[in-house]
Amino acid sequence: MSDPRSALLELILEVSFERRKVVLASGRESDFYLDLRQTLMRPQGVALAGQLVLEKLKDGPHVEGVGGMAVGAVPLVSAVLGAAARDDGMAGLLGFFVRKEAKKHGLGRQVEGAFRDGMSVALVEDTTTTGGSTLKAAELVKDAGGDVRRVICLVDRGEGASEAFAAAGYELEFVFGRDDLPI
Repeated sequence: MSDPRSALLELILEVSFERRKVVLASGRESDFYLDLRQTLMRPQGVALAGQLVLEKLKDGPHVEGVGGMAVGAVPLVSAVLGAAARDDGMAGLLGFFVRKEAKKHGLGRQVEGAFRDGMSVALVEDTTTTGGSTLKAAELVKDAGGDVRRVICLVDRGEGASEAFAAAGYELEFVFGRDDLPI
């Protein structure tokens, strides 16, 4: 069997990558589309993605939690937590997600899950184009008392997200970049 990174890229290209004109969430038009939900909703995809993002988390600044903007980041957060459960050194990692709007009922939270004030966190995303949704999540997490130390995505489309994160004081880390795609 191939290494985990090669196996995940092969799966992404098989089930999540399409060459066709689309309008992205950023409003930009593109000649290709990545639907990583197709990858992250498969046993092999969730296992490989979780493993690879967890490996990145282990090699950089320590974080206590991993989260991201609902709904896109939730499968990846779950994948990372599943991988952490099988790794003694990371078994204490906690997860959360950020709502686009605060709930109108209950406690009215916008950051949900195992999140607490003062927590050091990594934000994750499946695909980044401009970085807009994850930058919004970073702002909301900081407003809730979190310390955003890392930003990691599975695939960076290479269309401005790295620069946008750098301008906000973050380094975008990614498993795959534009050069890994057949475009």
